[in-house]
Amino acid sequence: MQHLGHTRSARRADHFLLTPDTFVRTPLPGMRQATAIVHVTPAAGARFTQYTAEFETGGSLGPAAEQRFLYVLEGEVHVDGRALAADDYAYFPAGCHTDIKAATASRAAVIEKPYLPLDGVHAPALLFGEEHSVETKPLDGDPDLSVRALLPANVAFDFAVNTMTYQPGAALRMVEMHVMEHGLLMLAGGGIYRLGDCWYPVDAGDFIWMAPWCPQWFGALGKTPAKYLIYKDWNR
Repeated sequence: MQHLGHTRSARRADHFLLTPDTFVRTPLPGMRQATAIVHVTPAAGARFTQYTAEFETGGSLGPAAEQRFLYVLEGEVHVDGRALAADDYAYFPAGCHTDIKAATASRAAVIEKPYLPLDGVHAPALLFGEEHSVETKPLDGDPDLSVRALLPANVAFDFAVNTMTYQPGAALRMVEMHVMEHGLLMLAGGGIYRLGDCWYPVDAGDFIWMAPWCPQWFGALGKTPAKYLIYKDWNR
């Protein structure tokens, strides 16, 4: 319930936080029996688009002219007959017309962006993965802060998507400022995010966009691990 106009959502020049109480759902061209919560697009100054697709049983996404990354949040999504369950993912190269259809009511995080080629480097091909099969690595040697890189560390890819998991009380060791922009979807738990000069409580379901060189820091709070899915432009 909305309480007299109160929300944690906020927008600044170099970042914004979107919380579920402010989400607006809309169908996108090509969607059937599905709607999208559009989190960020170039209209906001981003160089990519990210949305959450919510499928009815049998719902589908249309083809994308741009490259696309899909991470299943819940339910089961079929890609050309291949079943993807929660935490499974797929990468689709630009112009790929692979059929994406939900076997049951499902949700998926979707990232799309124009591909930036490199001379002498072939664009990536269709790729499937399971998050639980990806090697977990500690960030900066901290065993309480783990990273899974969902896309290969290969210059053919012009962006990266990782999951990061923080044990209660774990935090980034520094405030980061860098040329890469981020799209971040909180998957579980919560904590405090510093963005620019602002400090925000964040929780599962929240979305954050960070522009290049936006000061950023996160610390996990509570009794359960905090986890998020994070995009960054990369290798260009």
